[in-house]
Amino acid sequence: MAQSMLLYWSSGSPPCWRVMIALEEKLLQGYKHKHLSFDKNEHKCEEVKALNPRVQVPTFKHGDIVVNESFAACLYLESAFKSQGTRLIPDDPAEQALVYQRMFETNNLQQKMYDVAFYEWHVPEGEKHESALKRNKESLIAELKLGDGSLGKFNRRMGKGSYLAGKNFTMADVVCFPVIAFFPRLHCPPEHCPRLMEYYKMLKDRPSIKASWPPHWLEKPEGQDSLKNL
Repeated sequence: MAQSMLLYWSSGSPPCWRVMIALEEKLLQGYKHKHLSFDKNEHKCEEVKALNPRVQVPTFKHGDIVVNESFAACLYLESAFKSQGTRLIPDDPAEQALVYQRMFETNNLQQKMYDVAFYEWHVPEGEKHESALKRNKESLIAELKLGDGSLGKFNRRMGKGSYLAGKNFTMADVVCFPVIAFFPRLHCPPEHCPRLMEYYKMLKDRPSIKASWPPHWLEKPEGQDSLKNL
């Protein structure tokens, strides 16, 4: 089944990484894939453009089905292979609601992290302002406090070592871990999110995560210090 799948991806992209974790969790190793370099603009190639009008990665194809948004691809994999591998979406409606809530909260954390970590790269020189970067940092710190507080409540209620949506590894962890992994890599002070850092250490050696770890992170384990002065 995996041989009929094709994933276009780039190393270090949280959206790409979460799809790769989902494929591993659903025991779909052996899928076809093409690693495209952001630095060389390979993700803008004609192959991707033919499948994805936004010309972005991940771009995922399974037979005649094309799914380009990472959340959609992850949910598709769970739906198509529900009984295979790790069950990532629980049946209980209340438990589902929490998984979905944590999943979509990830968008807030990811964007606010980007707004600080990649400010120097994404904002044109004439539009950079210290006051804007300061606001971005404050917004990110507030978001980290929310995430850390939520995880703290779970740990107090269910015991230390809880996942983002309870005692079991779920789709919430699949989509959020690749974002959380940026914080230690970019030297975020751990006092801003001690529980999230404990969560990171708990999950980083999970087989699906190790198997899909960004190749250039293996070559160079430490990234820029763009979150050091948060």
